Amino acid sequence: MKRTMTTPEFAHYPGDWHLSPVLDTGEFVFFSGITGTHPNLSVAADPTAQFRDTFKFLRANLRVTGLDVGLRRHLTAFVKVKDEFISEPYPAWTAIGVTELITEGTLVEIRAVAKRT
Repeated sequence: MKRTMTTPEFAHYPGDWHLSPVLDTGEFVFFSGITGTHPNLSVAADPTAQFRDTFKFLRANLRVTGLDVGLRRHLTAFVKVKDEFISEPYPAWTAIGVTELITEGTLVEIRAVAKRT
């Protein structure tokens, strides 16, 4: 059975944006594009702080499920922050540059899929 999940801070997202921040299908858990956007739609101006917020929000969404697991210009800062959260065995990941994301000032979006074991 599919179910939509989210952290309490982002509980308004399904109604406001008509999306599931987290979709749990039982075997797989799909995370929509996680950004450093705060519940009030603000984003940190500092790239390192924004990347850190993005990983914190991803971690918070992982915990809700019971799991715990302009970019080119800022890629060094992104990789440094990513390495604070990701360890071996390293996941597959791709960095793709786009001109903008939906929330003004957002620099990065992370999409993830987790498989329950």
